[in-house]
Amino acid sequence: MTEAGGAEHSHVRELEAPQPGPGQVAIGVAYAGLNFVDVMARRGDAGYAAAWPHHPGREVAGTVLALGEGVTKPAVGTPVVAATRGGGLAEVVVADAELTVPVPDGVPLDVAATAPLGLATALLLLTDAGRFVPGESVLVHSAGGGIGTAVARLLPLLGGGRLLGTVGRPEKAAGARRHGYDAVHVRGAGLAEEVRAANGGRGVDLVLDPLGATALDLDLDLLAPGGRIVLFGNASGAGPAPLPPLPRLLGANATLTGFSHGGLLVQAPAKVADAVRRALDLLATGALTTPVTVLPDLVDVPAAHDLLAAGRGEGKYVVALNP
Repeated sequence: MTEAGGAEHSHVRELEAPQPGPGQVAIGVAYAGLNFVDVMARRGDAGYAAAWPHHPGREVAGTVLALGEGVTKPAVGTPVVAATRGGGLAEVVVADAELTVPVPDGVPLDVAATAPLGLATALLLLTDAGRFVPGESVLVHSAGGGIGTAVARLLPLLGGGRLLGTVGRPEKAAGARRHGYDAVHVRGAGLAEEVRAANGGRGVDLVLDPLGATALDLDLDLLAPGGRIVLFGNASGAGPAPLPPLPRLLGANATLTGFSHGGLLVQAPAKVADAVRRALDLLATGALTTPVTVLPDLVDVPAAHDLLAAGRGEGKYVVALNP
Protein backbone atom coordinates (compact mmCIF):
# COMPACT_ATOMS: atom_id res chain seq x y z
CA MET A 1 0.00 0.00 0.00
CA THR A 2 1.79 3.13 -1.24
CA GLU A 3 -0.40 5.84 0.27
CA ALA A 4 -3.71 6.35 2.00
CA GLY A 5 -6.79 5.84 -0.12
CA GLY A 6 -8.33 2.83 -1.80
CA ALA A 7 -7.50 -0.11 -4.03
CA GLU A 8 -5.72 2.15 -6.51
CA HIS A 9 -2.82 2.39 -4.05
CA SER A 10 -2.51 -1.37 -3.43
CA HIS A 11 0.13 -3.15 -5.52
CA VAL A 12 1.72 -6.60 -5.79
CA ARG A 13 5.48 -6.20 -6.11
CA GLU A 14 8.59 -8.35 -6.02
CA LEU A 15 10.75 -7.58 -2.98
CA GLU A 16 13.77 -9.24 -1.42
CA ALA A 17 12.69 -11.93 1.02
CA PRO A 18 13.03 -10.76 4.65
CA GLN A 19 15.50 -12.49 6.96
CA PRO A 20 14.70 -13.34 10.59
CA GLY A 21 16.37 -11.27 13.26
CA PRO A 22 16.99 -12.26 16.88
CA GLY A 23 13.94 -13.95 18.36
CA GLN A 24 12.26 -14.29 14.98
CA VAL A 25 11.45 -16.99 12.43
CA ALA A 26 11.00 -16.77 8.67
CA ILE A 27 7.86 -18.46 7.37
CA GLY A 28 7.01 -19.59 3.86
CA VAL A 29 3.40 -18.46 3.71
CA ALA A 30 0.81 -20.92 2.42
CA TYR A 31 -2.23 -18.81 3.32
CA ALA A 32 -2.62 -15.33 4.79
CA GLY A 33 -5.72 -13.95 6.48
CA LEU A 34 -7.42 -10.72 5.49
CA ASN A 35 -8.70 -8.52 8.30
CA PHE A 36 -10.44 -5.19 8.70
CA VAL A 37 -7.28 -3.79 10.27
CA ASP A 38 -5.78 -3.87 6.75
CA VAL A 39 -8.66 -1.70 5.51
CA MET A 40 -8.11 0.75 8.36
CA ALA A 41 -4.44 0.98 7.42
CA ARG A 42 -5.33 1.49 3.75
CA ARG A 43 -7.71 4.34 4.67
CA GLY A 44 -4.92 6.02 6.59
CA ASP A 45 -6.60 5.73 10.00
CA ALA A 46 -4.27 6.98 12.71
CA GLY A 47 -2.07 4.30 14.25
CA TYR A 48 -2.48 1.58 11.62
CA ALA A 49 0.14 2.44 9.00
CA ALA A 50 3.26 3.89 10.59
CA ALA A 51 4.80 4.85 7.23
CA TRP A 52 4.31 4.43 3.49
CA PRO A 53 4.69 2.09 1.78
CA HIS A 54 2.79 -0.10 4.23
CA HIS A 55 2.96 -3.90 4.03
CA PRO A 56 -0.36 -5.35 5.29
CA GLY A 57 -1.16 -8.77 6.70
CA ARG A 58 -1.37 -9.76 10.38
CA GLU A 59 -1.93 -13.54 10.31
CA VAL A 60 -0.40 -16.36 8.30
CA ALA A 61 -0.13 -20.14 8.07
CA GLY A 62 2.82 -21.86 6.43
CA THR A 63 6.13 -23.59 7.07
CA VAL A 64 9.18 -22.44 9.03
CA LEU A 65 12.03 -21.60 6.62
CA ALA A 66 14.72 -20.25 8.95
CA LEU A 67 15.37 -19.39 12.60
CA GLY A 68 16.83 -16.16 13.88
CA GLU A 69 19.48 -15.79 16.56
CA GLY A 70 18.49 -17.35 19.89
CA VAL A 71 15.56 -19.32 18.44
CA THR A 72 15.55 -23.13 18.69
CA LYS A 73 11.93 -23.93 17.89
CA PRO A 74 9.68 -24.47 16.09
CA ALA A 75 12.12 -26.35 13.88
CA VAL A 76 12.67 -25.59 10.22
CA GLY A 77 9.99 -27.42 8.22
CA THR A 78 7.33 -27.24 10.94
CA PRO A 79 3.82 -26.22 9.81
CA VAL A 80 2.93 -23.14 11.85
CA VAL A 81 0.64 -20.17 12.19
CA ALA A 82 1.84 -16.76 13.32
CA ALA A 83 0.43 -13.44 14.41
CA THR A 84 2.66 -10.98 12.60
CA ARG A 85 3.26 -7.29 13.17
CA GLY A 86 2.72 -6.74 9.44
CA GLY A 87 3.86 -7.98 6.06
CA GLY A 88 1.85 -11.20 6.12
CA LEU A 89 0.36 -10.73 2.63
CA ALA A 90 3.55 -12.07 1.07
CA GLU A 91 5.25 -15.32 0.09
CA VAL A 92 7.72 -14.97 2.98
CA VAL A 93 7.22 -13.18 6.28
CA VAL A 94 9.18 -12.86 9.52
CA ALA A 95 7.37 -13.27 12.83
CA ASP A 96 8.29 -13.34 16.48
CA ALA A 97 9.01 -16.90 17.60
CA GLU A 98 6.83 -16.42 20.69
CA LEU A 99 3.89 -15.61 18.41
CA THR A 100 4.51 -18.61 16.12
CA VAL A 101 2.52 -21.74 16.99
CA PRO A 102 2.76 -25.24 15.45
CA VAL A 103 -0.34 -26.42 13.60
CA PRO A 104 -1.81 -29.66 14.98
CA ASP A 105 -2.27 -32.64 12.69
CA GLY A 106 -5.52 -32.61 10.77
CA VAL A 107 -5.98 -28.82 10.61
CA PRO A 108 -5.82 -27.57 7.00
CA LEU A 109 -3.55 -24.57 6.59
CA ASP A 110 -6.24 -22.43 4.98
CA VAL A 111 -8.39 -22.90 8.09
CA ALA A 112 -5.40 -22.55 10.42
CA ALA A 113 -4.66 -19.14 8.88
CA THR A 114 -7.81 -17.79 10.55
CA ALA A 115 -6.53 -18.50 14.06
CA PRO A 116 -3.77 -15.93 14.85
CA LEU A 117 -5.97 -12.86 14.58
CA GLY A 118 -9.55 -13.83 13.72
CA LEU A 119 -10.28 -16.76 16.03
CA ALA A 120 -7.87 -15.61 18.74
CA THR A 121 -9.49 -12.17 18.84
CA ALA A 122 -12.99 -13.65 19.10
CA LEU A 123 -11.86 -16.00 21.86
CA LEU A 124 -10.16 -13.22 23.85
CA LEU A 125 -13.13 -10.88 23.38
CA LEU A 126 -15.45 -13.43 24.92
CA THR A 127 -13.29 -14.92 27.65
CA ASP A 128 -10.68 -12.36 28.64
CA ALA A 129 -12.15 -8.95 27.89
CA GLY A 130 -15.84 -9.89 28.02
CA ARG A 131 -15.74 -12.39 30.93
CA PHE A 132 -18.55 -14.39 29.32
CA VAL A 133 -20.50 -16.74 31.60
CA PRO A 134 -22.49 -19.65 30.10
CA GLY A 135 -26.14 -18.77 29.63
CA GLU A 136 -25.61 -15.04 29.21
CA SER A 137 -26.90 -12.96 26.32
CA VAL A 138 -24.35 -11.48 23.91
CA LEU A 139 -24.88 -8.70 21.36
CA VAL A 140 -22.35 -8.42 18.52
CA HIS A 141 -22.27 -5.46 16.14
CA SER A 142 -21.10 -6.24 12.57
CA ALA A 143 -22.26 -9.81 13.12
CA GLY A 144 -21.75 -10.82 9.49
CA GLY A 145 -18.00 -10.14 9.40
CA GLY A 146 -15.07 -12.38 10.24
CA ILE A 147 -15.00 -11.67 13.98
CA GLY A 148 -18.79 -11.87 14.23
CA THR A 149 -18.76 -15.26 12.52
CA ALA A 150 -15.97 -16.52 14.78
CA VAL A 151 -17.89 -15.43 17.89
CA ALA A 152 -20.94 -17.39 16.68
CA ARG A 153 -18.85 -20.54 16.21
CA LEU A 154 -17.07 -20.22 19.56
CA LEU A 155 -19.95 -19.28 21.85
CA PRO A 156 -21.52 -22.79 21.99
CA LEU A 157 -18.10 -24.24 22.90
CA LEU A 158 -17.88 -21.85 25.86
CA GLY A 159 -21.16 -23.00 27.35
CA GLY A 160 -23.64 -21.28 25.07
CA GLY A 161 -25.97 -18.35 25.50
CA ARG A 162 -28.38 -16.19 23.55
CA LEU A 163 -26.55 -14.60 20.64
CA LEU A 164 -27.91 -11.41 19.06
CA GLY A 165 -26.34 -9.46 16.22
CA THR A 166 -26.60 -6.25 14.24
CA VAL A 167 -25.56 -5.67 10.63
CA GLY A 168 -25.30 -2.57 8.49
CA ARG A 169 -27.00 -4.06 5.41
CA PRO A 170 -30.19 -6.15 5.26
CA GLU A 171 -28.63 -8.71 2.92
CA LYS A 172 -26.09 -9.69 5.58
CA ALA A 173 -28.67 -10.75 8.18
CA ALA A 174 -29.41 -14.16 6.68
CA GLY A 175 -25.72 -15.09 6.56
CA ALA A 176 -25.24 -14.20 10.22
CA ARG A 177 -28.24 -16.31 11.19
CA ARG A 178 -26.80 -19.26 9.25
CA HIS A 179 -23.64 -19.04 11.32
CA GLY A 180 -25.56 -19.33 14.59
CA TYR A 181 -27.12 -16.02 15.63
CA ASP A 182 -30.50 -16.33 17.34
CA ALA A 183 -31.63 -12.96 15.98
CA VAL A 184 -30.04 -10.39 13.68
CA HIS A 185 -31.20 -6.81 13.24
CA VAL A 186 -30.29 -4.11 10.72
CA ARG A 187 -28.92 -1.00 12.43
CA GLY A 188 -31.39 1.86 12.16
CA ALA A 189 -34.46 3.38 13.79
CA GLY A 190 -36.09 1.23 16.45
CA LEU A 191 -33.04 -1.01 16.91
CA ALA A 192 -33.04 -0.83 20.72
CA GLU A 193 -36.64 -2.02 20.93
CA GLU A 194 -36.02 -4.83 18.44
CA VAL A 195 -32.96 -6.13 20.29
CA ARG A 196 -34.63 -5.96 23.69
CA ALA A 197 -37.69 -7.78 22.36
CA ALA A 198 -35.48 -10.49 20.84
CA ASN A 199 -33.92 -10.96 24.27
CA GLY A 200 -37.25 -11.51 26.00
CA GLY A 201 -37.59 -7.89 27.07
CA ARG A 202 -34.39 -8.04 29.12
CA GLY A 203 -31.12 -6.16 28.87
CA VAL A 204 -28.02 -7.72 27.30
CA ASP A 205 -25.22 -9.08 29.47
CA LEU A 206 -22.31 -8.55 27.06
CA VAL A 207 -21.89 -6.25 24.05
CA LEU A 208 -18.99 -6.67 21.58
CA ASP A 209 -18.72 -3.44 19.61
CA PRO A 210 -16.24 -2.69 16.77
CA LEU A 211 -18.02 0.50 15.65
CA GLY A 212 -15.69 2.99 17.30
CA ALA A 213 -18.04 4.11 20.09
CA THR A 214 -20.64 5.49 17.65
CA ALA A 215 -23.14 3.01 19.09
CA LEU A 216 -22.11 3.43 22.71
CA ASP A 217 -25.30 5.20 23.78
CA LEU A 218 -27.29 2.33 22.27
CA ASP A 219 -25.05 -0.21 24.01
CA LEU A 220 -25.64 1.43 27.38
CA ASP A 221 -29.39 1.64 26.78
CA LEU A 222 -29.47 -2.10 26.06
CA LEU A 223 -27.14 -3.23 28.83
CA ALA A 224 -28.41 -5.34 31.71
CA PRO A 225 -27.42 -4.22 35.23
CA GLY A 226 -23.83 -5.28 35.77
CA GLY A 227 -23.32 -5.87 32.05
CA ARG A 228 -20.11 -5.39 30.08
CA ILE A 229 -19.31 -3.52 26.86
CA VAL A 230 -16.10 -4.32 24.98
CA LEU A 231 -14.99 -1.78 22.37
CA PHE A 232 -12.60 -3.12 19.74
CA GLY A 233 -11.55 -1.37 16.57
CA ASN A 234 -13.12 1.57 14.78
CA ALA A 235 -14.84 0.22 11.69
CA SER A 236 -16.40 3.54 10.75
CA GLY A 237 -13.09 5.39 10.67
CA ALA A 238 -14.80 8.40 12.25
CA GLY A 239 -13.29 10.34 15.11
CA PRO A 240 -13.81 8.68 18.49
CA ALA A 241 -17.12 9.49 20.10
CA PRO A 242 -16.98 10.93 23.62
CA LEU A 243 -17.19 8.38 26.41
CA PRO A 244 -20.26 8.48 28.66
CA PRO A 245 -20.14 10.48 31.87
CA LEU A 246 -19.11 8.60 34.98
CA PRO A 247 -22.55 8.84 36.67
CA ARG A 248 -24.12 6.95 33.78
CA LEU A 249 -21.60 4.12 34.08
CA LEU A 250 -21.99 4.04 37.85
CA GLY A 251 -25.77 4.10 37.69
CA ALA A 252 -25.84 1.22 35.22
CA ASN A 253 -23.27 -0.81 37.14
CA ALA A 254 -21.64 -1.08 33.71
CA THR A 255 -18.15 -2.16 32.76
CA LEU A 256 -16.59 -0.51 29.69
CA THR A 257 -13.48 -2.24 28.33
CA GLY A 258 -11.17 -1.54 25.42
CA PHE A 259 -9.54 -4.35 23.44
CA SER A 260 -6.66 -4.24 20.93
CA HIS A 261 -5.14 -7.38 19.40
CA GLY A 262 -2.23 -5.24 18.18
CA GLY A 263 -1.69 -3.88 21.67
CA LEU A 264 -1.56 -7.38 23.13
CA LEU A 265 1.07 -8.40 20.56
CA VAL A 266 3.36 -5.84 22.19
CA GLN A 267 2.17 -5.91 25.80
CA ALA A 268 1.20 -9.55 26.34
CA PRO A 269 2.29 -11.76 23.41
CA ALA A 270 1.99 -14.92 25.51
CA LYS A 271 -1.73 -14.23 25.99
CA VAL A 272 -2.24 -14.04 22.21
CA ALA A 273 -0.17 -17.19 21.61
CA ASP A 274 -2.20 -19.08 24.22
CA ALA A 275 -5.46 -18.04 22.55
CA VAL A 276 -4.09 -19.17 19.17
CA ARG A 277 -3.20 -22.58 20.64
CA ARG A 278 -6.66 -22.94 22.16
CA ALA A 279 -8.31 -22.11 18.83
CA LEU A 280 -6.09 -24.58 16.96
CA ASP A 281 -6.84 -27.30 19.50
CA LEU A 282 -10.57 -26.77 19.02
CA LEU A 283 -10.12 -26.98 15.26
CA ALA A 284 -8.02 -30.15 15.62
CA THR A 285 -10.67 -31.96 17.65
CA GLY A 286 -13.41 -30.98 15.22
CA ALA A 287 -15.31 -29.15 17.95
CA LEU A 288 -14.79 -25.88 16.07
CA THR A 289 -15.42 -25.34 12.39
CA THR A 290 -15.06 -22.04 10.61
CA PRO A 291 -16.07 -21.11 7.07
CA VAL A 292 -13.30 -19.73 4.87
CA THR A 293 -13.35 -18.04 1.47
CA VAL A 294 -10.01 -18.64 -0.28
CA LEU A 295 -8.77 -16.03 -2.75
CA PRO A 296 -6.55 -17.64 -5.40
CA ASP A 297 -3.90 -14.91 -5.68
CA LEU A 298 -2.58 -11.70 -4.15
CA VAL A 299 -3.97 -9.72 -7.06
CA ASP A 300 -7.45 -10.54 -5.72
CA VAL A 301 -6.78 -8.94 -2.34
CA PRO A 302 -7.58 -5.26 -3.14
CA ALA A 303 -11.07 -6.19 -4.37
CA ALA A 304 -11.67 -8.21 -1.20
CA HIS A 305 -10.51 -5.22 0.86
CA ASP A 306 -13.08 -3.16 -1.07
CA LEU A 307 -15.80 -5.58 0.02
CA LEU A 308 -14.73 -5.30 3.65
CA ALA A 309 -14.51 -1.50 3.43
CA ALA A 310 -18.03 -1.30 2.00
CA GLY A 311 -19.45 -3.69 4.61
CA ARG A 312 -20.25 -6.26 1.93
CA GLY A 313 -17.87 -9.02 2.98
CA GLU A 314 -19.18 -12.16 4.62
CA GLY A 315 -17.20 -14.32 7.01
CA LYS A 316 -13.47 -14.85 6.72
CA TYR A 317 -11.20 -14.38 3.70
CA VAL A 318 -7.71 -15.84 3.24
CA VAL A 319 -5.43 -15.65 0.21
CA ALA A 320 -3.43 -18.59 -1.15
CA LEU A 321 0.28 -17.96 -1.70
CA ASN A 322 2.08 -21.31 -1.62
CA PRO A 323 -0.78 -23.74 -0.86
